[in-house]
Amino acid sequence: MGSTPSQGETQPGRAGCTPSPGAAPDGVEANARLTGTTAALLFVLLAAEGVTILRVRHLLSEHVFIGMLLIPPIVLKIASTSYRMVRYYLGAPVYRRKGPPPALLRLLGPFVVVLTVVVLASGVALLLAGPAWQRSLLLLHKVSFVLWFGATTIHVLGHIADTARLAPRDWVRRTRREVAGAGLRQWTIASSLAVGVLLGIILLGRVGPWLASTNLRGH
Repeated sequence: MGSTPSQGETQPGRAGCTPSPGAAPDGVEANARLTGTTAALLFVLLAAEGVTILRVRHLLSEHVFIGMLLIPPIVLKIASTSYRMVRYYLGAPVYRRKGPPPALLRLLGPFVVVLTVVVLASGVALLLAGPAWQRSLLLLHKVSFVLWFGATTIHVLGHIADTARLAPRDWVRRTRREVAGAGLRQWTIASSLAVGVLLGIILLGRVGPWLASTNLRGH
């Protein structure tokens, strides 16, 4: 992620840095850091989104904006974890040595991804679709959210220790220089947020018409 695969598999650390015994190669550690930082960011954004759900009718604009803000970082996290998975199953030695996540989390992962996509897609579709589809899409959005919440809770608890350990490493001076590409990873995350802000601004314009259409139907 911060270096080419060949660099990540042949260099145990940057020049001038002494890797600790058993340290992961640069490419593996860079991928883990990107995943950990993105996971921590998503935890904060999802907590904020959860607050809006408590009074979603009154906080619908905030709910929509944060929901759009979530999409690019979620895509980034899916990409980073998928990259690790593909390298592992293709037999890359450094990823085979790192090993897979625990069996339960490995089995749960695809369900979390699918449910996340359904929750977000149904939410966006709710704002864009005509009145004839809104009842069905709202039901899909609610049901998928309940399933997503249960699966994601297990997912978060299973990864929380790794996230807490990895998330600060690209942002603390003592550890950020240990693996090349910290600046690139920081800019990647910042860029995902910038795209999310743009999506949020664009979709906010649909909140008023959606509320007006539901009010007209007595919802």
